Amino acid sequence: MNLPATRQDQNYLFDTQSISAWGLLRLREQLENGLPLTPRPYLALAERTGLTEQQVMQAVSQWQQQGLIKRLGLVVKHRTLGYRANAMAVWNVSDERVSELGKALAASPVVTLCYQRPRRLPDWPYNLFCMIHGIDRNRVQSQLEQLVLEHGLEGIPHAVLFSNKAYLQRGGRYVSDR
Repeated sequence: MNLPATRQDQNYLFDTQSISAWGLLRLREQLENGLPLTPRPYLALAERTGLTEQQVMQAVSQWQQQGLIKRLGLVVKHRTLGYRANAMAVWNVSDERVSELGKALAASPVVTLCYQRPRRLPDWPYNLFCMIHGIDRNRVQSQLEQLVLEHGLEGIPHAVLFSNKAYLQRGGRYVSDR
């Protein structure tokens, strides 16, 4: 049976003499399923992987520092919660104003996601993306109209794209390709 390579360079991975390489591999696999919904998720992961709670916390922290884990976040199944009208408003904002406006829109309680992306000219002139999840389409459109008024967006070209399908939402894949 082949074992994962052991490296003594602490800056690269781990000293697998003191931390089980197989436990670390199992931890990466368990992280694909998300953190357990428990008051002590790292303890639950430790019990599942044969590591200690401290080793789990150390591994996750080190993997984040190394860039192996880009971020830990929450995946909300919004349709399960009754939010069925989901709109992405896209804006063609001047480059000088996009950062300021993006921060302002992101601070709105109705905005669930706001980010900047490069334009893809000539077909796609939009560079600011703003997501709103709502219970119904009329409510979302009303919230968008309010954002336009509050932030002086009346003259800025935009489009509103409502989703009609829920795609698979999941976290990162580290070990398996399922």
